[in-house]
Amino acid sequence: MIDQLPARLLRLEGLAVAVGAVVLYFDQGFGWLALLLLILTPDLSALGYLAGNRIGAASYDLAHTYVGPVALGVAGILAASGTATQLALIWLAHIGADRLLGYGLKYPTGFRDTHIQRV
Repeated sequence: MIDQLPARLLRLEGLAVAVGAVVLYFDQGFGWLALLLLILTPDLSALGYLAGNRIGAASYDLAHTYVGPVALGVAGILAASGTATQLALIWLAHIGADRLLGYGLKYPTGFRDTHIQRV
């Protein structure tokens, strides 16, 4: 059981991020439509796999790390840009949901090799 703790903690972390992002999203008064239309947008980064595993993993990981949406969210808050904040929260919700489901950052060995588990 202890050997599964890191994976479980990463999933729990994903749940916390997803729920937190969705709560903040609706607290800011953003509507359902944009959330529904854009929630899967980060998965378009998987198209990088058409160029091979190394490029695919890099493009997927760049779109699925918390760095991008956190930076966008901070910029959105500082610039008073509702759009940037809205997109950042959608992006964070997506990544959090992925982590909850066990989808992690990819290794260049193949799409199924992630930092959480082998999918």
